[in-house]
Amino acid sequence: MAKAVVAEPKKKETTVEFLASLAVVLVTGLFIITFIVQAFEIPSSSMENTLLIGDHVFVDRVTIAPPSHWMPMEHYRAIQHGDIIVFLSPQTPGLYVVKRVIGVPGDHIHLRDGFVYRNGERLSEPYVIHSRGDIDPYRDNFPDVPTSEATNPLSPGWPVMIGVMKQGDDLVVPPDSYFGMGDNRDVSYDSRYWGFIPRENIIGRPLFVYWSFETPADQWTKTDIGDRVKFVLGDVVLHFFDKTRWKRMFHLVH
Repeated sequence: MAKAVVAEPKKKETTVEFLASLAVVLVTGLFIITFIVQAFEIPSSSMENTLLIGDHVFVDRVTIAPPSHWMPMEHYRAIQHGDIIVFLSPQTPGLYVVKRVIGVPGDHIHLRDGFVYRNGERLSEPYVIHSRGDIDPYRDNFPDVPTSEATNPLSPGWPVMIGVMKQGDDLVVPPDSYFGMGDNRDVSYDSRYWGFIPRENIIGRPLFVYWSFETPADQWTKTDIGDRVKFVLGDVVLHFFDKTRWKRMFHLVH
C-alpha cells in the first residue's frame, strides 16, 4: 500500500525577506525610469497633430541617447531625419522640449514660403499643419529674412550664429548639433528662434501615448502648487472618464 506524502507547510515570508523583495522591485523600477524610459507630458500645441496638449508619452532613453562615460551602453543608431526627440531646451534651463529633427550635422537648411528645403531639395512633410495660415516673413523664409523682423523673441547670440553658419540661402548645421522644428509650423517656437539642439541635451524619443487628457493650452504655465492641485482635483479627478482621449491610448509616435 502506497504511503501518502504529506506536503510540508510553506514557510511564511519573513519581514526581512519581504523588504528585500520590495527593494529589488523598487530598484529595478527606478533603474528603468532613470535609464530606459521616462514619462513626459506634452505641454504645447507645437507638435499638433502628431502630439496633442495633454498627451502623456513614454520616452525611450536608450536608442538615441548620447554615450555615457560612466555607464557604457550600446546605442542602436544615430539620430535620423524625421525623428521626434525630447531634449533639454538650449534656451531655458530645466525645460523639456519636443520637436522633430529636420537637420543633422552638415545639412544645409532653408525655408521658402513655409516649405523646408534640405540640401537643395524640398521636403515632403505630410505630418505638417499650418494652423494659423498667416504670413510671417522671418518664420516662413528662414534664414533669408533678417532677424530684426522676427515676431518671436530670439535667443541671445542666435543672430550672430546665423551670420556665422549661413552659406548663401542656407543655414549649415554644425557638428554635434541638430535643427528641430514643430509639426504645427505656424505656432512652433523652435530652432528658427533659439538655435541648434546640442547633442548632449537630447534625452530620447517618444515611443507611444500611454494616456491623453484634454488639457488647457496655458496649463503648463501654471507652476504654482495651488494651481496644480486645483487642476488635478477639479479637472482630472472629476472628468477623468469624459476628458480622457481613449482613442489615443497606446498611439505610436512617429
